[in-house]
Formats: sequence, structure tokens, C-alpha cells
Amino acid sequence: MAHAKNHDYHILAPSLWPLLGAIAGFVMLFGAVLFFHDHGPWMLLAGFVGVLYVMFGWWADVVAESQIGDHTPVVRLGLRYGFILFIMSEVMFFSAWFWSFFKHAIYPMNPDGISPIVDGVWPPAGIETFDPWHLPLINTLILLCSGAAATWAHHALAHENNRKDFKNGLIVSIILGAIFTVFQAYEYSHAAFGFAGNIYGANFFMATGFHGFHVVVGTIFLFVCLVRAYRGHFTPERHVGFEASAWYWHFVDVVWLFLFAAVYIWGG
Repeated sequence: MAHAKNHDYHILAPSLWPLLGAIAGFVMLFGAVLFFHDHGPWMLLAGFVGVLYVMFGWWADVVAESQIGDHTPVVRLGLRYGFILFIMSEVMFFSAWFWSFFKHAIYPMNPDGISPIVDGVWPPAGIETFDPWHLPLINTLILLCSGAAATWAHHALAHENNRKDFKNGLIVSIILGAIFTVFQAYEYSHAAFGFAGNIYGANFFMATGFHGFHVVVGTIFLFVCLVRAYRGHFTPERHVGFEASAWYWHFVDVVWLFLFAAVYIWGG
């Protein structure tokens, strides 16, 4: 009785995942440095595979903990707070790209990076930008519809306990997210400018490219939730994993709206 649990917190058992994650992350970083110095991609790929393995194993343990009842209301609240802090870090990440884009648009610099260009123009001369009212607008509508489908799925689960609509909403959201990625890849293949050699291309591809990466991650996130839904993992009271995926997906939606307005419309 001296060791009986008399609190709502979950005391984690000893785990190797943090150590393995640190080792895999270091190997991936070291491999990236070697790859940049023309020593081949193999260490980079090995580290990347190690990181993926740790992510899969660690999150599988978290899912198992939720299924055996370790995620009490206090633990679920902590998970929500932690994910909110993660999204805040993502906001600051994208803020850097917006800052760079606006800075160079409003205060363009000479190639020396020190002196401003007199009567400079943005985009730089010779850059042919995308028409925002064609494919970018279509992609915007696709992503917004995907977010609406995720909200439909959330409402069906949390308020109606309608598992059929919950699954259908997830399926629609995932399909639309995949279509967005395909369309963005098509757009990149028809770009009239490259990543290197001009500040507009560098900012454009970094901002929209990292957003595209987040769309891919979010699509996988939703797909994992769909697999768990078919295994009966979520209930109206206990669905923190899906709730986190929906928050993440809406964050991706909002970032795209800012990118569409700032980069495609105003910046073009």
C-alpha cells in the first residue's frame, strides 16, 4: 500500500526512446554535414531511418498507454498543453520566412547584402510570378475544404458519436490533402524561377515548400487517426490524438491563407 498510486498523473516507465532519438538525430545531422561536403547520403539516410523508427515506436507506446487507461484527464490536459506549445513553435518558425519575405520586398538590397537598391522593385526584375487566381486559388479551396472535412469528422465523433461520419470526414480530408500536395508539385514543376540565384525564389520555395512538408506530415497524421478509428480507438470523451491532428491541420490551413495573401497576391 505504501506504493499505491494516489494521484492522476502517469509515471512513465524507464524508456530507451529518448536516448535512441538523440543518437538518431545526431547521426542524421552529422550525415547531412557529410552530404553537403560530397561524402554521400548514406549516413544521412541511416539517421533519418533511425528517427522514423524512434517516432513510430515512441508514439506507438503513447497510443498503447492511452488504450490501457493511463491517459487520465490530467494527463490529457498536459498533452493538449504540450501540443499547443508545439504549434506555437511552428508559428515562430513560419514567422521567420514571412519576415524575410516582407523585409526583402519592402527594403530590397544589392547583392552585397549591405546597401539598399535605389528604386528597387519586387519581385526582382526578370522574375515571372504565378497567377494567384489560377492553381494557387484552387489549392486554397482544396485545403479549406479539407479543413472543413476534418471539422466534420471532429463534430461527428465528439458531439454525435457517429463513427461512420467520423471515418468519412477523415477520408475526405486525407484525399484532399493528398490532392493539394500533387497540385503543389505540379506548380513547382512549372515555376519560371529557381531556388538559387535570387532572393524571391529562395523565400518562395522555403516558405511554400516547408508548408508543403507540413501538409504531408498532417496528411500522415490524419491517416494514422483513420487507421486508429477503424480499430475503435477513439471515443467522444477520449480522442486527444485525433484532436491534435485536427489542430495541426487547421494550423496548416491558416498558414496557407497567409501565404496565399502575402506571397501569391501581395508579393506577386
